[in-house]
Amino acid sequence: MRAIVLGLCTAMVLLVRVADAQMPLPAAKPPDGATLFKQQCAVCHTLNLSEPMRQGPPLVKIVGRSAGKAEGFKYSEALSKAEFAWDDAKLDAWLTNPQAVIPGATMVYRQAKPETRAAIIAYLKEQN
Repeated sequence: MRAIVLGLCTAMVLLVRVADAQMPLPAAKPPDGATLFKQQCAVCHTLNLSEPMRQGPPLVKIVGRSAGKAEGFKYSEALSKAEFAWDDAKLDAWLTNPQAVIPGATMVYRQAKPETRAAIIAYLKEQN
């Protein structure tokens, strides 16, 4: 009798494992803009003017601001000559390939995923 019960328990465990293996895992929730900014942008940029300057300019109120004109930051010659204001389309193009937007720009970050760029841009807009 004990062998039968043990055999049945083993069979049930195997069935549960097979069922678990066939069930798809829930999709991971994509990171939000704040998390993406912290992971991918904050090493070089701040969102607070009271923090020390980093390698890149502060991005406080970046949407609508003239490119290459943040007070107190030394921009590359190419970016300091830019004649546009940052909007969704320019930020998206910039995050895709900065050198395509402004040849000679020194930012090396590139983000190929449109959904990641969109989340970062949405977060920056929230900070305005």
